[in-house]
Amino acid sequence: MSPLSREEQRWLLELARRAIAAQFSAATLDLAEVSKQSLSPPVRQPAGAFVTLNRQGELRGCIGAIQSQKPLFQTVAGCALAAAFRDARFPPLPREELEGVEIEISVLSPLFAIRPEEVRVGEHGLLVTQGFQRGLLLPQVASEHGWTPEQFLEETCAKAGLAQDAWKKGARLEAFTAVAFSEAGELPRRHSDSPQA
Repeated sequence: MSPLSREEQRWLLELARRAIAAQFSAATLDLAEVSKQSLSPPVRQPAGAFVTLNRQGELRGCIGAIQSQKPLFQTVAGCALAAAFRDARFPPLPREELEGVEIEISVLSPLFAIRPEEVRVGEHGLLVTQGFQRGLLLPQVASEHGWTPEQFLEETCAKAGLAQDAWKKGARLEAFTAVAFSEAGELPRRHSDSPQA
């Protein structure tokens, strides 16, 4: 994934907001029309992403695609809609809440295998998989909670619904890095990390 400029980050945030706002009007956001615009290569490249919605400092929705074959701008628009209307932990976002919602986007690198001793808090996000169970935590989550690498591994296993020591007992470990940016210009205090899309 090529680095995103501040302008590209701002454009993706605006696109996410437009995608959500369009659901409250008769005019839907036509991604085919958006794709005809002179978009920069980084936003046209396939990439995984998470879109997090925060309201008054509290999580209001978060959905992501760990990997995507779609261009980044399409992934972001789809995840924004899913975070607003299909995160099972929250009721669908009503029109009157939209203005007070802050949008954050995390653009993910491709996954790569990692050994437990290589995990670096604040740099790596983690995906733990065992059988049909998997759990993901974004890099910023471990930093915010002040976890050690071992705690980060344990919490990611717990996120997957596994025993906290599953990372020692055959669970597959993969990592990724993420570039996170938000409408506030800084990371919100709380993040979600369920790979529900």
